[in-house]
Amino acid sequence: TNHVATPAKSELSVHSKTFRHNQSGSVPHASFNVAAVEEKVSITNTSLGSPITKTCALTRLKVVTNSDEASLYDVNQGVATITLNRPENKNALSIEMVNSIGDHFAAAQGDPGVRVILFTNNGNTFCAGADLKANQPGVTQPTARHSFVQILDDIIESPKPVLGRIAGHCTGGGVGLAAAFDISIVADDIIVGFTEVRIGVAPAVISVVCLPKLRRADASELFLNGERIPASRAAEVGLVNRAVPRDLLDQEIRETLNKVVRGGPKALAASKQLISRVPQMRRSEAWEWTAELSQSLFQSPEA
Repeated sequence: TNHVATPAKSELSVHSKTFRHNQSGSVPHASFNVAAVEEKVSITNTSLGSPITKTCALTRLKVVTNSDEASLYDVNQGVATITLNRPENKNALSIEMVNSIGDHFAAAQGDPGVRVILFTNNGNTFCAGADLKANQPGVTQPTARHSFVQILDDIIESPKPVLGRIAGHCTGGGVGLAAAFDISIVADDIIVGFTEVRIGVAPAVISVVCLPKLRRADASELFLNGERIPASRAAEVGLVNRAVPRDLLDQEIRETLNKVVRGGPKALAASKQLISRVPQMRRSEAWEWTAELSQSLFQSPEA
């Protein structure tokens, strides 16, 4: 249009989320109709007194949240949800993000009312791994309170089940997070990739949690070619539990949570120990340790 006025900002609600649109200008004497179709936002502009109607997609949309925290924390009916909340930075593992995740995870562990911990994301990327922008000269970094390695280890050692609702793409360290969760359910339209070799590094740290889930042949192919794979392939090789249609993701998560919380807290913690410890034990040691564990559980008040 030739009728451009002052820059304008507008907010609209789509699929229960609020988006903010920064326009380069506004058009006077015109009506606008905003609609959401398949998670895309379109706007129809009809100039008053003119039969011409233009429809286009809105750009520069940003999700508006009520917090500036790198990750969000909420507890509801025994489930602590940690939401990675830096979509503009692809939820990369900056020091700020790792500190925030670590603080929230510790809070969930220390809350006796929390039975299960659930990780999820805002934006189209669950986690893109290391924050490469933060390593640039002149970028001031906050003090680290937690490390990514410690978070991965805490997830594995957590007596409480840790689930992943993976609603965005996973690369690098994001794949490590998804693999570390006890149960990971992903939207089937995301992609997953060990892309490290493409930038001259290797999936070193996350190999500790990923390799136990992969066949050697699959690990070699995925680590060496650096290709991104569809969610269905990630489930096929065992990195995640299953991929489901996006519109069924929340239903699948609810059903899984409802099943997990039926278990006794001590029984769930013991079951997690079995999964992580027995494969690393000698057989004679495993027989002895599991017999003692079984006896103690049968004699527990929970049983």
